[in-house]
Amino acid sequence: MYAIQVAPDCLLLKILGIDMLPLIATVSLTYDGKVSPVTWAACSGKCQWWGLGWGNLWVIGHSNFGSIRATTCVYKGKWIYEVLISSQGLMQIGWCTLNCRFNQEEGVGDTPDSYAYDGNRVRKWNVTTTNYGKSWAAGDIVSCLIDLDEGTIAFCLNGVSLGTAFDNITRGAGMAYFPAISLSFKESVAFNFGSRPLRYPFTGYHPLQDPPSMDLVEAHKLLGYLKNVIHIGIDVLEGKLVEKDTSTWQLQGEPTVLITLAHIFNHFAPLMCKVYLVEDVLMNFLLSILERGGAVEAHPLIQQLLDLMWLLMEDYEMHECLKQLLMSLLRAYRFSPIIPDLGLQIHYLRLTIAVLKHEKSRKYLLNNVLFDVLRSVVFFYIKSPLRVEEAGLQELIPTTWWPNRFTKEGKESKEVKEESAEERLRRRAYDRGCQRLKKRIEVVEELQVQILKLLLNNKDRGGGEASRYIFLNKFRKFLQENASNRGNLTVLCPPEYMVCFLHRLISTLRCYWDGHKAKAPATLSSEEAYVPPQLFYNGKVDYFDLQRLGGLLSHLKKTLKDDLALKANILIDPAELQAVTMDDLDEDEESATSTAQRPVAALAIGGALARPSWLSSPTLGRANRFLSTAAVSLMNPRRSLGTLEKMKARTLSVEQRTEDDIEGSHGNEGLLLGRPPEEPEQSITENSLLEILDGIVMMYNLSVHQQLGKVSMIHRGEGHSPCRAAPHSGRRPLVLAVSQLPCEKMQDIYWLLRVCIRTIEHGDRTGSLFAFMPEFYLSVAMNSYSALKNYFSPVHSMEELPGYEETLTRLAAILAKHFADSRIVGTDIRDSLMQALASYVCYPHSLQAVERIPEEQRISMMRNLLAPYEQRPWAQTNWILVRLWRGCGFGYRYTRLPHLLKTKPEDANLPSLQKPCPSTLLQRHMADLLSSDCDMAPSFLNSVLNQLNWAFSEFIGMIQEIQQAAERLERNFVDSRQLKVCATCFDLSVSLLRVLEMTVTLAPEIFLDWSRPSSELLLRRLAQLLNQVLNRVTAERNLFDRVVNLRLPGLESVDHYPILVAVTGILVRLLMDTDFQGWHGPALCRATAVLLADPGFQLRSIQYLLGHAEPSALAATPPSADKRHFSLHTYTDYISQEELAKVERMLSHLSEESKQAAASMLPTSEEDLCPICYAHPISAIFRPCSHKSCKACINQHLMNNKDCFFCKATITGVDDFTKPGSS
Repeated sequence: MYAIQVAPDCLLLKILGIDMLPLIATVSLTYDGKVSPVTWAACSGKCQWWGLGWGNLWVIGHSNFGSIRATTCVYKGKWIYEVLISSQGLMQIGWCTLNCRFNQEEGVGDTPDSYAYDGNRVRKWNVTTTNYGKSWAAGDIVSCLIDLDEGTIAFCLNGVSLGTAFDNITRGAGMAYFPAISLSFKESVAFNFGSRPLRYPFTGYHPLQDPPSMDLVEAHKLLGYLKNVIHIGIDVLEGKLVEKDTSTWQLQGEPTVLITLAHIFNHFAPLMCKVYLVEDVLMNFLLSILERGGAVEAHPLIQQLLDLMWLLMEDYEMHECLKQLLMSLLRAYRFSPIIPDLGLQIHYLRLTIAVLKHEKSRKYLLNNVLFDVLRSVVFFYIKSPLRVEEAGLQELIPTTWWPNRFTKEGKESKEVKEESAEERLRRRAYDRGCQRLKKRIEVVEELQVQILKLLLNNKDRGGGEASRYIFLNKFRKFLQENASNRGNLTVLCPPEYMVCFLHRLISTLRCYWDGHKAKAPATLSSEEAYVPPQLFYNGKVDYFDLQRLGGLLSHLKKTLKDDLALKANILIDPAELQAVTMDDLDEDEESATSTAQRPVAALAIGGALARPSWLSSPTLGRANRFLSTAAVSLMNPRRSLGTLEKMKARTLSVEQRTEDDIEGSHGNEGLLLGRPPEEPEQSITENSLLEILDGIVMMYNLSVHQQLGKVSMIHRGEGHSPCRAAPHSGRRPLVLAVSQLPCEKMQDIYWLLRVCIRTIEHGDRTGSLFAFMPEFYLSVAMNSYSALKNYFSPVHSMEELPGYEETLTRLAAILAKHFADSRIVGTDIRDSLMQALASYVCYPHSLQAVERIPEEQRISMMRNLLAPYEQRPWAQTNWILVRLWRGCGFGYRYTRLPHLLKTKPEDANLPSLQKPCPSTLLQRHMADLLSSDCDMAPSFLNSVLNQLNWAFSEFIGMIQEIQQAAERLERNFVDSRQLKVCATCFDLSVSLLRVLEMTVTLAPEIFLDWSRPSSELLLRRLAQLLNQVLNRVTAERNLFDRVVNLRLPGLESVDHYPILVAVTGILVRLLMDTDFQGWHGPALCRATAVLLADPGFQLRSIQYLLGHAEPSALAATPPSADKRHFSLHTYTDYISQEELAKVERMLSHLSEESKQAAASMLPTSEEDLCPICYAHPISAIFRPCSHKSCKACINQHLMNNKDCFFCKATITGVDDFTKPGSS
């Protein structure tokens, strides 16, 4: 037995098996056959290379086909280097000699003595090319091996040899080979020459960069000594050394053990600053501790070791060690191959959790590494497998399946097919495979949530600020970088990572939110979560340069300062308001003198604060910096006011905020300062969770929505659509779908939608302060609904979600109210609201939601839709009215135009391709408004008629240009944009005609009750435009016919049917269906008289509708066998027999009336015709100038101008004029 208590330190070292220091006396291993250190030298084109501190050299192509080679060459021996494929485009990777000359057409492998592997085209290159290897994908690792002893070159993909690619390569004096690559524009790779351990080493081959052999041996030996200390303890009572379980080892206070460990770490600590040693020695040792299984909490040894490292290592050593350890874990997690049980990813996540459980280490990593260096959230991403067979998915999911109630486009099939026995077996096997895959992914997701729970811990206040508040500040900067650097790929977080991060963050947030609810029952649950409106204007949360609903923040602060003072008890320093003008918004910095000098008037409001130095940062927008510089005083009437100092409130930068600034204390409400009277006093939750919720909404707006759409397209297109022909082709997209589009993820998006709806509703109640809300809240509300409706089907349906109908109704109320909200000034967001409402009324479920909103809101929406079209985006407004009418108009029950039925639509889910679902309720509101408001109807209809005149005139002008280009002898190409604009003008003309048909049907008195001031003018204008359209479209061998027969791509919608049935519908309503207040005769006479009196009326145009050719045309040209005349009779599937009968009666009526009018018409002298139009007799005289014209011309002129058409005198009145009878 040894007397441990009195043994010297050196004796204890002997006992533990540790030799006396110096510990290592080995020599570094070097290999002959290599020249110079490794770096890059460009050969052709433009390539960029850099090191990211990860031990890799990254290369990205900046030209068409640039080439680059290393400066290290090898001339004998066996050598290897690895290439991480970051993008799977065109690249040729391999070896070349110094004599190889590359250019934009010829790269590595295209010249003698250069050899390359191309996994994009699956070929090998050496002047000529042959098939070789397998296809690579992003995330693969290519090993490039050269054996200069045997004269061979080989390649490996993810550690699997692809075989010898080249043999008998040139060797001898003066021949040395360099690593080289040629790659296309924006393709990128990362090289590892040996600065880190090779992922797939091969026996006998050496990395180009010498490993730190001496350091490696020393580190392993020191680690062995450390293990000895951990395995052996001192039994004080027995006075002997005993073996002990390492899992229970704790750092005790025995001086002998501490001195021993200090000796070890004196040499071990400097080695742990090197990335190679951290990855090869430390990380593998820590991973081995967790290999015993069990929860992370069952392995406290890692916590004890981290305590020991913080104790015995210098701070800078520990910082570098932790940084390299986390980066090694990130690399290993990101690039490890996918195996069926995701075991490798789970292994690395468990160690990450174990490290982050250590409070001091966690706070350092949060402060300095997690967001500052990585700039992404890689640990929260679950990547899909690159190859199905290597990931084991074929065994996991033996077959794929697609619901037979849906078509390949994802739409519900009209025919419900019975499931066959074979399909039933496939579905069950598919479901079982999906469940197995889902469970494995859920294990990874749970570990990722554990990481976030550690980062959001707000109870670890030992040694400084809690982790949550560090995370909040870093998270806000992370959002700012991704919001302001959308074009910078090196800064942006990849959208697929952002999607996974959002879901994990939602899970973690809701867990903490409901945990707080359990402790404080008076607060809200996560199901009732929303962001209170004061966060948007009190300056406690930074929104960077993101647009507000009311415009620029500085503008809102100036125009709404009185409302802020009245409603939110916020006073703004008038000196600051005067200093920041609209002209200052484009400046990046202010002069130091202007910011240092503060007017005395500023002190009258409670003492203005000096501008902090961080405000000069060019990354902060001027509009947002204004909020931070304004002196804000907050007064709370619910408590007594003290001195001026107690009313001071300061808006701090992200870096300056503390826990008290966020959560509040001692009467300070933190983030909730400035609560408006409309906001309830009930506590919502912890303030910090509100800011995280706000960040989640912003994240969705930045890139999550677009990524969900991309995944949905992959799931539908690459995954299931072709699965009937290739049943094993849908597995890889299935991983994306299971990880990003399962029912649980759908519920996350649904929860986010409801959060946005509640936030908008609370903000709306604040009146004018609603303008401070960022635009992205409305965008996320609209986009998340779109995602739920389109991206998760057909496997999951939004109708299955709880509270589905109520949510649809509340969203409908938001769209109906805010699409014309004067508080919203941004053009883009107003257009988005209008488009969302237009899409909303295209689907039966959402249209019913619009009909369920309160009647007052429905009437207000219709009033806004009927506002005059001038000076506002009217096309979408008109489209909404058309959708409310579609299914009720003449021949307007089609989903697709008759001539397009044989063509396949690009997207069957488009709103325009939905079945008609008219709303009689909203039609009734429209009729009531037009009938009761004598001013609204004329202004609305005049604007509709003006836009129709413009749209149809533009259409005619464009088809004239198209026809002229087609008739030229030389070959001409019509600009596709011109064709698109032409088709758009045609579609607008048709939709405007349908709105006129809707108006004539719902409120015919607007045109036929001539006791109303503008009825006669509106009827004459309508008749004029209808005749113009008919004459242009129905003329024999006219321009319209010739362009339609060309069938040009882009003009598919241009045809006779849509525009002629719209015009016919209006005429039938006016002449055949009108029964206004029981007097059909007078209304019919007025409508007929006005139509026949228009100079443009031609009876042959009405005859054309029923296929009656013009007699003169038939006499001049015999009918052609292949010439088909348009006729409504040929569209019996779209036009009912009753409708056709009305057209026949209308033709008979107009034929008879036109004969009578021609017989009774007396010749009119030129002196009696209107001097403006020369079409109607003079019927009006102007006061006071006594000039004359017809009533139609002067009424139309007075709509826009009050000056006389002839003498420019101001017209004060118009009287009827009757020519005196001759004697």
